[in-house]
Amino acid sequence: MIEGDAGKDGVAVEVHDVTVAYHRRPVLWDVDVLIPRGRLVAVVGPNGAGKSTLLKAILGLVPLASGRVEIFGHNLRGARGLLGYVPQRESVDWDFPVSAADVVLMGRYGRLGWIRRPGPEDRAAAETALRKVGMIEFARRQISQLSGGQQQRVFLARALAQDAALYLMDEPFAGVDASTERAIVDVLREMRAAGKTVVAVHHDLQTVPEYFDHVVMLNMRLVAAGPVADVFTRENLLKTYGGRLTMLEAAAEAVRAGA
Repeated sequence: MIEGDAGKDGVAVEVHDVTVAYHRRPVLWDVDVLIPRGRLVAVVGPNGAGKSTLLKAILGLVPLASGRVEIFGHNLRGARGLLGYVPQRESVDWDFPVSAADVVLMGRYGRLGWIRRPGPEDRAAAETALRKVGMIEFARRQISQLSGGQQQRVFLARALAQDAALYLMDEPFAGVDASTERAIVDVLREMRAAGKTVVAVHHDLQTVPEYFDHVVMLNMRLVAAGPVADVFTRENLLKTYGGRLTMLEAAAEAVRAGA
């Protein structure tokens, strides 16, 4: 179990001996990791490494074959109101007939329950979130009419409207243009400055040192976890990706450039 520089009191998520299996085939195997509070945390690894499954295990969206997860020292039931989630864009039905503003307002339902209707405070929070991601002018646009990058910004705004303490994001930069990527990075840094914790599945190894403070390196089992400067090394990259050197050398160069 690797604590990095957080210490137990500074832990957002504790994953202890977690195994997840689909159709009796393990996807995560005996994973032990601590995720520190107030950090931007990348989860990296090859396809099929269990990255998305780790996020879903933390959220309680998949059953655990063994192990436990604690969020700010609580089980999922006690911490559910502290969580925000941005799923993979491909997993969403974008043809559903709602506007961008409606999607963002859905982020407030966890606070309201399903009986109370959103009030002025909730609508103001949704509007603020849309402004932060540069989408206020598209508030009334149907989500099916938005580009991929715009859709991703809307889902980020929905998470912001939740005003959570811990955000889990599954490939937030996938399929977006450069301006959207910069906008998302700026928002994530604002969230960190406000004391929020962000855990994001991430594929672009070259940008890990620039975007993130902490990294979890995964290939069904935990390979390494800790501050990027300490554990995002060529040796650990080789262990994680099994010697796919073309990709890794570019990442290693990014590590050296940031040293």
